[in-house]
Amino acid sequence: MNWASKLAKPYRVSDGDKFRLKDFDPQDTGEFKSKEEAKGLLEKSVAHIEELQDKLYAQDRWCLLLIFQAMDAAGKDGAIKHVMSGINPQGCQVYSFKAPSNEELDHDYLWRTTRNLPERGRIGIFNRSYYEEVLVVRVHPDVLEHEKIPAKLRSKDTWKERFQDICSFERYLSRNGTVIRKFFLNVSKKEQKRRFLARLQEPEKNWKFSPEDVREREHWDDYMQAYEDMIRNTATKHAPWYVVPADNKWFTRLVVAAAIVETLEGLKLSYPEVDPQKRKELQAARKALASN
Repeated sequence: MNWASKLAKPYRVSDGDKFRLKDFDPQDTGEFKSKEEAKGLLEKSVAHIEELQDKLYAQDRWCLLLIFQAMDAAGKDGAIKHVMSGINPQGCQVYSFKAPSNEELDHDYLWRTTRNLPERGRIGIFNRSYYEEVLVVRVHPDVLEHEKIPAKLRSKDTWKERFQDICSFERYLSRNGTVIRKFFLNVSKKEQKRRFLARLQEPEKNWKFSPEDVREREHWDDYMQAYEDMIRNTATKHAPWYVVPADNKWFTRLVVAAAIVETLEGLKLSYPEVDPQKRKELQAARKALASN
């Protein structure tokens, strides 16, 4: 087992039957005791992701979909920014999903994310995703009224049916070359409070704060139950969840980077081989250039 697999494995959930959120400590930092201790490995990971992404793009067979879900202030934006800092923007697509627009509400709930799936050879990043439909919508079921779903189709089985649909959707994608990795950044309620206060107290962070964040915090227990149920019902071998400790941002980024490295290495990526005919064309081109 290499370093990436060793680092990511404790947080990977590929079978949710016995999953319990309380078994995962938001303050965990594994074998690392400080940010300085992990800095070198994170830099190595970012550089390696850059190399692997170049091969992914050149090979043009697989694509990678990274899904990030978390409570507010858990560090999704920072994790995406730091871990993906070295890759070629040409081979990466990032989408943030807020409240659905009127156009999106006129379609099924998977529509707006489906049309933004990554192309072959690319890495697609969803900052929030279709999983909001079993999180926010579940905590605030009145949202279903705005989704224009016929009343006869809404029942106590709605969430179970959505879990089934999502699992089928992800299985379909994986069978067609989309590799899916999902990250729940597991921040504690205490740490979220500290970060909210920092946003209020530090002028340069004021723009990050929204009163809506505090209102959603009042539903903390409901969200934790929704996240646990979500992971329990949608964690699979082909689309696992990583329950990443998020109280220490430096460790969050290291675990996310390790999971991405492990995933890309597992694809056995390589640059395309040139066939004999193409090699002859290249040799002719070289001769032509040398003579001019």
